[in-house]
Amino acid sequence: MTRKGKRLSFIGGILAVIGLAAGLVLTALSDSVAYFNSPTDIVSKTPSPGQRIRLGGMVEDGSVIRGGRETVTFRVTDTVESVPVTYTGILPDLFREGQGVVAEGTLGPDHVFLADTVLAKHDENYMPKEVVDDLKARGLWDHDKSVPKAATPEAAMTGVGS
Repeated sequence: MTRKGKRLSFIGGILAVIGLAAGLVLTALSDSVAYFNSPTDIVSKTPSPGQRIRLGGMVEDGSVIRGGRETVTFRVTDTVESVPVTYTGILPDLFREGQGVVAEGTLGPDHVFLADTVLAKHDENYMPKEVVDDLKARGLWDHDKSVPKAATPEAAMTGVGS
């Protein structure tokens, strides 16, 4: 083999190792990636069983039920659809009805979302970016007041966003 042939073989071997490493990293990451879904997304195209997803929306008013020990059930809505959620653990201090929330977990066979992590807003004006983007895309976001249209008094009276 000539010197040029050895060099090409060496470079080809290095590229093959880098490609294999990149493939292994992407495969490992794909198992732990949690895709964001709104309640409408989950109702319209049910994710596969065991698929890890992030459910974002607003905690539906009157839906929080505290069970035994640390189990809580509630509904997450995007003002179009709502999904029941069960969570066992300590909820964030700022978790309450009518507030933005993102829950991570899987969808059970009975279409109840089994959350293992619940994230709540951290100040008066914050809502998870994914939730805001989804509400804006659906036309359910009041740009002037930075709140969902269903939460504004005008929308409640006119029925907009419900």
